[in-house]
Amino acid sequence: MFKISVTPQIRDIDALRHVNNNAVADWFEVGRNDIFKIFTPTLEMDYEHWELILVRTEIDYLGQMFFNFDVEIRTYILHIGNSSLVIGHEAWQDGEIKAKGKCVVVNFDFIKQEKKTIRDEVRKQLEEHLIDEKDIGKIFN
Repeated sequence: MFKISVTPQIRDIDALRHVNNNAVADWFEVGRNDIFKIFTPTLEMDYEHWELILVRTEIDYLGQMFFNFDVEIRTYILHIGNSSLVIGHEAWQDGEIKAKGKCVVVNFDFIKQEKKTIRDEVRKQLEEHLIDEKDIGKIFN
């Protein structure tokens, strides 16, 4: 439900002249910014305001990406639990999916060092971006 465009930089390219796998992980994190804003609208990064901690990430690399062509990052919610959510990502270049992935983030109280329940108003906003995995191709294509 969220889309951003990134332009590969020289630093993103490896010796084989394609986008390095680490760049994709970085781009997926940038793609989560709109979700971060649902939890922390100001994006203040301190123990009192920040509410999410990454606990798992996975990426499947489906094709090579190259310099000089923008990459569209698509981000959406796949599951909302009591205190966690699963976020889906896709990287598209030149009309083809080149990478896809998922991550799990937990709503976390950094001062108490414990997970916490997702607030109702946050859950409502997240639900607006919730999609079923089987519907992904229908929504984006």
